[in-house]
Amino acid sequence: MSKSRLRVGVLVSGSGSNLQALIDSCSGTDHPAEIVTVISNRPGVKALERARAAGIEAVTVDHKAYPDRESFDAEMQRALDSAGAEFVCLAGFMRLLTPGFVEHWSGRMINIHPSLLPSFKGLNVQQRAIDAGARFSGCTVHFVTPEMDVGPIIQQAVVPVHQDDSAESLAARILEQEHRIYPASLRWVAEGRIRIEGGRVLLDNAAAPAGSMLNPAPESAR
Repeated sequence: MSKSRLRVGVLVSGSGSNLQALIDSCSGTDHPAEIVTVISNRPGVKALERARAAGIEAVTVDHKAYPDRESFDAEMQRALDSAGAEFVCLAGFMRLLTPGFVEHWSGRMINIHPSLLPSFKGLNVQQRAIDAGARFSGCTVHFVTPEMDVGPIIQQAVVPVHQDDSAESLAARILEQEHRIYPASLRWVAEGRIRIEGGRVLLDNAAAPAGSMLNPAPESAR
């Protein structure tokens, strides 16, 4: 009997380009994961259209309709449970999650962040990297913990910061790498290839962490 696929719920807030990368990667029955629901805290966003176009359940849980974060997160939990989700991916989800929600999904929820964590946590990271004179930036896939942007790192990709970069141009090049490493990281999880030990992510039980940096984009990609 073949092993069942990992049932994944994706939380979104906007256009959903990382969602699309995950959808494209998970297409086909040979992939070890399947996206069973996409939940947005904002109605009418493009990410919901992407889900429907792929035949995936698209749900809106509008945070404005709830008096506090706890009741909002409880409704998201109900939606995930209803879809039978076993794992959660955050793909441009722009809400802080309550500690209770995060603890419930401990070791079963990952996020993509557009910087090389632990540097430049939070928002506006591309402009902050430029202003700081950073020579390299990039993106990080990590497990989600109650403290923002500090969870165990699964994978990173490095992108050079050019002297003439704007926040927009740097973000665009980083996004290309996000679309590459996020689906790869989800596949590793679904294949059972990674585990967390001592705050580090290990790949295939190797001594070295899976979060080692990938090569920067070549000069021809500028």
